[in-house]
Amino acid sequence: MSFKDGGVFFLRVKVKIICQECGEFFILSGKKEQGKIETGFKQCLCDNQQHFEIEEHFF
Repeated sequence: MSFKDGGVFFLRVKVKIICQECGEFFILSGKKEQGKIETGFKQCLCDNQQHFEIEEHFF
């Protein structure tokens, strides 16, 4: 489903982020706009900030 936010269309997505260092995973909702997904996620509990597997699912 598309919404309009300030004149730009985006999709709501559910994202599963899996840390490739410790195996912890996080399920977040975010928005996909122009091919990029924004969830606000910054780092894993183990301080990893770069090595993740990301799976996206549309609502």
